Amino acid sequence: MKLNVTLIQRVSVGFILTWLIYQIYTTITRTDGQVDLTPWLAPIVWEGTFNPKLIDSIYKQQNITVAMTVFALGKYTVFLQDFLESAEQHFFVGFRVHYYVFTDHPEKVPDVKLGGERKLILMTVNSSSRWQEMSLGRMKRLEMLIESGLVNDADYLFSLDVDTKFYGRWGAETLGDLIGVIHAWYYSSPCVLFPYERRPESQAFIPYSEGDYYYGGAVLGGSVKCVYQLAKSCREQLDIDAAKSIEAAWQEESHLNKYFLYNKPSKLLSPEYSWDDQKTKPREIKIIRFSQVLKNYAEVRPNT
Repeated sequence: MKLNVTLIQRVSVGFILTWLIYQIYTTITRTDGQVDLTPWLAPIVWEGTFNPKLIDSIYKQQNITVAMTVFALGKYTVFLQDFLESAEQHFFVGFRVHYYVFTDHPEKVPDVKLGGERKLILMTVNSSSRWQEMSLGRMKRLEMLIESGLVNDADYLFSLDVDTKFYGRWGAETLGDLIGVIHAWYYSSPCVLFPYERRPESQAFIPYSEGDYYYGGAVLGGSVKCVYQLAKSCREQLDIDAAKSIEAAWQEESHLNKYFLYNKPSKLLSPEYSWDDQKTKPREIKIIRFSQVLKNYAEVRPNT
């Protein structure tokens, strides 16, 4: 049998890359008592648990493209300027980045100067009279975007909330097959207090006896193929609920938590990567990298 040398080389490179990244996250640990590995041995990314120069250099050799989707519907376009400008300062600096901005008001998308190998693609969508529908539609739009060709144009994909701002580095330490973020308001709470969907009739149902973490819906990511499977599965579950006139407690976030319960993330981002400006920074949070900004919901949501 003739061996495929190219395939062997790719497998070898992949194995070495995986080993190097594993070493990065297992040889640098926190000293303040915060857990940096999940029960299924996935790394939890905190400040001090990775070498930024080393991990960036590894991924830059792979010549990767990182895609990011952001949904700015209705009056949420007001957040785009700060979001994009802060992303240019902190999000995968030095990497090829494609921003996909979904909006029903393309005329309100600001003209933000982008760095080299970074571009913005405008995705025009229909308006909605309910903010809940904005949330409920994200999975379907992610699924359709990936099917339309993104799977061939990018290696990794993040979907982030627009009413947020970057305050610190967000780089290659966040890459992996399937990425979730630990919710800032529940990272120290027992799972019985998590706001999971508790009604058995919903596809997002999680009983009180189960649960690992409460994942925030403001951040999800991973390889394009893994994000596609997540989005497709959640969209299917959302459709089943909708056919029964059921809306989960926290819309797509509830379905995201159900998906992660049975499809464990390969890496978790600590609350540093999804903080809330309303919340006081405690001692264990060394740096806030990305945070929900203060806002008047009555002003930006079409219904409250």
